[in-house]
Amino acid sequence: MFDNRREIMQDVFLTYLPAQRFKTSRMTVQLIAPLQRETAAANALLPAVLRRGTVRCPDMESLSAALDTLYGANIDYTVRKKGERQCVGFAAGFIDDAFTPHGEKLLEPVSAMLGELLLDPVTHGGRFLSSYVESEKANLINAIRGLKNDKRDWADIRLMQEMCAGEPYSVLRLGDEETAGRITNQSLYVHGQALMASSRVEVIYCGSAETQRVEDAVLTALAALPRGAQTALPEVQRIQAPDTPRRIVETMDVTQGKLAMGYRCSSDDYPAMVLANLIFGGTSNSKLFLNVRERLSLCYYASSSYARSKNILTVSSGVETAEMLPETGQPEKLKLSTIKKPHGRIRLSPEYWQFSARIVAARVSPATGIHAPVHRRSRSCSVMSRLSASPLAGSVYEISVTKPEISAVAAVPL
Repeated sequence: MFDNRREIMQDVFLTYLPAQRFKTSRMTVQLIAPLQRETAAANALLPAVLRRGTVRCPDMESLSAALDTLYGANIDYTVRKKGERQCVGFAAGFIDDAFTPHGEKLLEPVSAMLGELLLDPVTHGGRFLSSYVESEKANLINAIRGLKNDKRDWADIRLMQEMCAGEPYSVLRLGDEETAGRITNQSLYVHGQALMASSRVEVIYCGSAETQRVEDAVLTALAALPRGAQTALPEVQRIQAPDTPRRIVETMDVTQGKLAMGYRCSSDDYPAMVLANLIFGGTSNSKLFLNVRERLSLCYYASSSYARSKNILTVSSGVETAEMLPETGQPEKLKLSTIKKPHGRIRLSPEYWQFSARIVAARVSPATGIHAPVHRRSRSCSVMSRLSASPLAGSVYEISVTKPEISAVAAVPL
């Protein structure tokens, strides 16, 4: 994907992103593993336990003191999912070497600390400390249970679970409560050792240090990383939308209904899809917000998001369920047709086009770029645009949204 990504050890890849304009540098170390229901909870729990301490700094107090000596560097654990893959690890932020008071070099000690957290955790009798595991396991279970507290997020989660049923992507990034409850300090230690040896490792650095210096620091920090046969990572599954949309209605004790809709898109043109999402519902100037919420007052909020890894566009909204669910139990007022011009087209002014294009230019990676011309068709989104280095006056962006795969009402009053 990037020209500056290369393999520096067996199944260990370093992505170097030079940046001279920031006062802080960033380094992340991620273990990439298949997203599976059986291992998702253990993978999510592992970095939380590792973050509790190392052999040199066996508790949070000593670990915080060590980071304070590095001018307040911070290291947080991360748990993400990208397509059918789960990414767990650490992200470190620290003062760039160019801005330290006395010219100290922080890249090497921060890299060493990341290596310690991954490879030299505090243990007892060949297993993690039971108190650390039980404490973080309770936090993980509470986080899984707490997903229902935010009904807007819960509606989106349920949408993905139903839309991607039978796919690994339907698994929560934190795993499930039942699997998490069965984890012990011994089983987690064994799982962690296997994960370290079999996972692909992605290291990303953004800062002003030279390439060779970054590579040397990472190699030193990960010198003890066990390497074995790598677990094959699954390919991202792209599934076509069914001919008939599915509707799922769930009841909860809430006062405001949540309506979430999902669309599968076949376009692989990432910049064009980012721009389409921004225009459709990604900003407060989007067509969903200005028309459905402001002009027609059909909902409390309306926005869209685009999941690049699955090529899925989702719409999230808060609606008055008394009006949304009449006798048929199906949404009547909140319809995408309310924001369409004839033939399903939205025509943008040159000013709006320039505004949206600037947002995309700021968000899209330089390595990805915005290509011209762009012309992609998909089952659920038709994206047509003309992008060029010349002024965009007179350009027309057309987006047509047809039928959703799922229209899920995930929170309706009892």
